[in-house]
Amino acid sequence: MLLALDTATPACTAALLAPDGTVLGEVHEVMNRGHAERLVPMLDVLLDGRRADQILVGCGPGSFTGLRVGISAAQGLAIGWGVPLHGMSTLALLAATAPGDGPVGVALIGGHGELFAQQFARGPLAEAGPLASLTPAKAAEAIDAPLVVGTGARALVEARGWGEVLEVLPRASAALALPDALRSLAPKPSYARAPDAKPMAA
Repeated sequence: MLLALDTATPACTAALLAPDGTVLGEVHEVMNRGHAERLVPMLDVLLDGRRADQILVGCGPGSFTGLRVGISAAQGLAIGWGVPLHGMSTLALLAATAPGDGPVGVALIGGHGELFAQQFARGPLAEAGPLASLTPAKAAEAIDAPLVVGTGARALVEARGWGEVLEVLPRASAALALPDALRSLAPKPSYARAPDAKPMAA
């Protein structure tokens, strides 16, 4: 049994999955903040005394704080249960939830007016371009898939002038739709850009 969770976006999402991908349980709440307060109670409800054999946690990119909340909780459970912990791409998780089977672009609202953007092929799901933090105009040049999903999809499509927008958030229940390469990452944050904080001069 696999516990998958992701807190990199406004979605605080977790699911228990059987090896064949059957969803044994799911909790999913959308919030602008408060992941740290809500995640553990949500996991208590989801697990209901059960223990997973492995854990998969979203590594972003996304909210700096949200990423740390999810990864810290996953690390604590993995240590307590003595089970393997791996990371997964939050953007790939979004691509896995998108309808259809053609190429799909993913765009999440980042910082400083930029978007976290990446393009994926499907059938099977695979990265079709690099992950980058870009202005909407630059993201529009990098992503040519007709369908763009995520919180930054509208900004990208408006900058490009064409395409279909689907403003969805990731769901942990889709984790086993990811190929091994995108769900066997090191369980550490992927920020996709430099942190805002700068070290103080000596």
